[in-house]
Amino acid sequence: MDSFQRKLSPLPGLLLSLLGSLFSGGAAAQSTYPDKPVRIIVGSPPGSTQDTVARLFAQKFSETFGKPVVAENMAGAAGAIGVDRVAKAAPDGYTLGLLAQGQLTVNPNLYKVSYDTLKDFAAVSQATATLNMVVVHPTVPARSIKELAALAKAQPGVLTYASGGNGSASHLPAELFKSMAGVNILHVPYKGVSAAIPDLVGGRVTMSFIPTSPVLALVREGKLRALAVTSLARSPTIPDLPTIAESGYPGYDFTAWQGLLAPAKTPPEIIGRLHIETVNALAQPDTRARFAQLGMEGVGNSPAEFSAVIKTDLARWAKVIKEAGIKPD
Repeated sequence: MDSFQRKLSPLPGLLLSLLGSLFSGGAAAQSTYPDKPVRIIVGSPPGSTQDTVARLFAQKFSETFGKPVVAENMAGAAGAIGVDRVAKAAPDGYTLGLLAQGQLTVNPNLYKVSYDTLKDFAAVSQATATLNMVVVHPTVPARSIKELAALAKAQPGVLTYASGGNGSASHLPAELFKSMAGVNILHVPYKGVSAAIPDLVGGRVTMSFIPTSPVLALVREGKLRALAVTSLARSPTIPDLPTIAESGYPGYDFTAWQGLLAPAKTPPEIIGRLHIETVNALAQPDTRARFAQLGMEGVGNSPAEFSAVIKTDLARWAKVIKEAGIKPD
């Protein structure tokens, strides 16, 4: 099941299931939580998308908990400082992390980190999903992924793709495609995707596997041509655009995500309470509207489902990073 199929439609069933589990043994302890302020650690600076999502959850949790919930920024070392703080915190539910895919599943494959993604955290829920689009400059004579692959095979190393830097969410999906398609497309890293867009529009780079939000308007204006989306299922926002998977590369799937986690050994009843509050927050219209502005969708999957996503991505990006010889910037 891909991240764009894990939507909020099964909310009633999830809530009933979780409520049942809570009342089966841990409800007494859970009923006292929280009795003091809670903090949500963010491994990125103020004003970032990750920070915005964390502050939204902090606000929603404060309203339902009746206790202050604050987002605390701990940026630095590609987010590793904040992630490590969550991993080393007391497992009592009072220190949580709103952490990103790259921090948990990419960084451990690029850097020496002080945390173990699979052992040091208790998953609560995947909060958001953001897909990418494959876009090309209008001068590129390819109108589908199959045509793009054929062009790349005919001209190895001639086509170029822009990314927001090594190991970024616009670098890895391109390398995954190159591996699956067996093509050679030259990587041109920038300091963030916003820095790449002028060169992409100007034709100085051929293409990009880029988040939808910053380029959708350019596609609609004809300044860029979209070929596909990177998620396993089509996007409800742009349903006419095919996926890479259905364009000849079954199983291709890239969706960037952010999720709520607690330190390992946090009591299951607290994880259950946090999951219910997360799902409730995601179901609210103002949350959905804000996420739409940010180019993302709410997910709200179960702790077990989120754990599976993390494990799968950790292995997937280890393989891609090794095969592509990706090194830190």
